[in-house]
Amino acid sequence: MGGVTVPTVVELYTSEGCNSCPPADRWLASLKGQAGIVRLAFHVDYWDRLGWKDRFADPAYTQRQHAVSQRAGARFVYTPQVIVDGKDYRAWPALPRDAPRPATVQVTLAQDEAGYVARIVRGPGAPMRLAAFWAVTEDGHVSQVGAGENSGATLRHDAVVREFVAVDALGGDAPLRFAPRTQAEPGVQRRVQLVVIDAQTARPLQAAAC
Repeated sequence: MGGVTVPTVVELYTSEGCNSCPPADRWLASLKGQAGIVRLAFHVDYWDRLGWKDRFADPAYTQRQHAVSQRAGARFVYTPQVIVDGKDYRAWPALPRDAPRPATVQVTLAQDEAGYVARIVRGPGAPMRLAAFWAVTEDGHVSQVGAGENSGATLRHDAVVREFVAVDALGGDAPLRFAPRTQAEPGVQRRVQLVVIDAQTARPLQAAAC
């Protein structure tokens, strides 16, 4: 579509209770501002029972990690786990050097009085079935950890997923709408992101944010 390419979608599965995770958190933060990269930090909840409850953790993100890992061919879930474009990826901090993929889907995203509205246009070569997900992410969070493996540490988090909504199927030309339920905390930078995926393979096809 006019030379437009598909962005790289980087998912990090992390926890404040895991002492191996802060380097991965810092790496994901370092990707901020790089063109063509979508950053998503999902905080999982299975570390919470080991001494420190991660305030960003959600059992839904743990469920997503299991589903994504199974589809990506990983034998088990772990933290920090990085998924790049739907594939288990252990070579970070480097990113894949794959050639950019031409986009087959166009996405525009805008904010209005009711929330956010996206318009999705299929191009030549687009998959027959499309799906998508909305993610509300926040940069600039700071936590003082009082127990567990990171006890006494000050942790800084970017791209924290605070809300996630899957859209199982996209049909027709009607716009897609989304209204966040959560409110941003003072001092953080919030983004609403829409990622369109192949419904069969879950491979990202295009994304937009505002």
